[in-house]
Amino acid sequence: MPERHVLLLDLVDDAAAIARYEAWHAAGALPLAIGRSIRGAGIEAMDIYRAGTRLVMVMETGPDFDPVTKAAADASDPDVQVWETLMASVQRPIPAAGEGEKWVAATRIFSLAEQP
Repeated sequence: MPERHVLLLDLVDDAAAIARYEAWHAAGALPLAIGRSIRGAGIEAMDIYRAGTRLVMVMETGPDFDPVTKAAADASDPDVQVWETLMASVQRPIPAAGEGEKWVAATRIFSLAEQP
């Protein structure tokens, strides 16, 4: 059964930067190397939603997904590093982020499935 991850990040408060970010993530716009990196790490599904400057990423991962392994692979992949540098030009950590933390994991506090 896939595991769901919900992550938060902000964009800079600039309409042009937000438009660039959305264009970089439009259908068919993602560089093939980035899609391969994401899928190759065991990420089965990923969606990003935006409200104002706040981004919410929802990921479904398979049993082979390991965030530490993914981070190490990303750090050594020049294509991913180019992408991350481009993203960093318009992204900002949310106020709750720790030192050096980018996407911040949200904590689930409610599930309808657990309710009567």
